[in-house]
Amino acid sequence: MLAPTANGSLHGPETETILEARGVTKRYRTGASFGRGHEVVAVKNVSLTIHAGESVGLVGESGSGKTTLGRLLLRLEEPSEGEILFEGTDISHLGESQLRSARRHMQIVFQDPFSALNPWMTVSQAIGEPIWLRRGLRGDAVTREVERLLDIVGLPSTSKDRLPKEFSGGQRQRICLARALALEPRLLVLDEPTSALDVSVQAQILNLLRDMRTELGLTYLFISHDLAVVAYLCSRIGVMRYGELLEVASREQFVDRPAHAYTRALRDAVPEIGRPLPEDDQDAAAWATAMNGSGAASTIPTAARGL
Repeated sequence: MLAPTANGSLHGPETETILEARGVTKRYRTGASFGRGHEVVAVKNVSLTIHAGESVGLVGESGSGKTTLGRLLLRLEEPSEGEILFEGTDISHLGESQLRSARRHMQIVFQDPFSALNPWMTVSQAIGEPIWLRRGLRGDAVTREVERLLDIVGLPSTSKDRLPKEFSGGQRQRICLARALALEPRLLVLDEPTSALDVSVQAQILNLLRDMRTELGLTYLFISHDLAVVAYLCSRIGVMRYGELLEVASREQFVDRPAHAYTRALRDAVPEIGRPLPEDDQDAAAWATAMNGSGAASTIPTAARGL
């Protein structure tokens, strides 16, 4: 397999396609319980290709359809139209058993680490459950694997015997990452994994994600409303609005020459968009101050929504 570069791309003339969406649409019917309803198109005819080892960002304001698209790609939501191919296999119509096998290789990390973990399960139980259910390990082998995963995400092995309520938000998100890694996936869908965290903790988690992708050969679909974060972590960026994927551009094109007027407005609203994150956690506070000193420097502005 080709090794990912620091900015999330792959060297070589040919790269393996790990995930492909072809004309994916999702419609919801609302208000039907009162005898009258109307149709809402949450995702409209979206086509997207993600290559192995890439980190692809998906940005858009609230309600743009980016989270729905992420869930559709994993079949957590059923598409109304279109095809979804994972490693060349159409998973759009797989049965429950086949889909369960495919999902071992594609996992999701949700936005809120406080609700993503069962409050009554210890860390060892939360991470260990998928290991013995899907990988067949038992006893001490599960314990060793849990400790290995905790080490990857920067938590001590003693964390395994504690409950989620004993951890901070950033620590809980690390536990969620360890659980997502338990089945040794090739693709992670990261649904705003830092938005519920303090900005200094965001920098630590993003640096962890960067290191994990490089060391483990992971592929990311990173969903966020934070343009500066996406520009830091991702080599390609897709922009969604009203359920449509307006454009997909390289990070350089997104920063220097976006094609769509809406994308240009988003870019222009973030003066610090090219600023790198710190190399270590010691400078995280300085980074957070620079990126968010105005209160909302890196998020999608209200003014851009009228374009």
